[in-house]
Amino acid sequence: MKTIVTYKSKSGYTKRYAEWIAQELGCDIKENPELSDIMRYDTIIYGGGMYAGGFNGGKLITKNLDKLSGKKIALFAVGSNPGREHEMKIFWDRVLTAEQQKTIGYFYLRGGFDFDKLTAKDKVLMKMLKVKLQKTKERTEDEQGMLDAYDTPVDFSDKENNRPLIEFVLK
Repeated sequence: MKTIVTYKSKSGYTKRYAEWIAQELGCDIKENPELSDIMRYDTIIYGGGMYAGGFNGGKLITKNLDKLSGKKIALFAVGSNPGREHEMKIFWDRVLTAEQQKTIGYFYLRGGFDFDKLTAKDKVLMKMLKVKLQKTKERTEDEQGMLDAYDTPVDFSDKENNRPLIEFVLK
């Protein structure tokens, strides 16, 4: 079966995972794909970052599922949050319908946060979040960790996080 790993990456964490997955599977890889780039493949793996509850570029797959019928599809989202199951369920329920979740493999791969790698637009948005977090008197552990990461980048990327996705693709 012909397999491709495709992705959109803003700060490099999704790209790193995509490269690790492609290396492990010995398959093609394509950044910023278009539908025509993936149609000739039997297995399509798509990765994008999580931003404000959204999935960077994921609509390429979800809006074209009728055209991708019969193909094995795996999605991976990359973010800096811990990926708690209940939080990820809310995220994936926004991205995929219940019916789509039955046939598409979907995975969360924890990345990191480096303010300096953000685009100008994303920096503005993240500065607004920082101000909000700074005004919060009683912060959660996650909120404090996010605040700390503005000054000291964090990287939770780990090649082993790919294991469930790789197993899904190979079965």
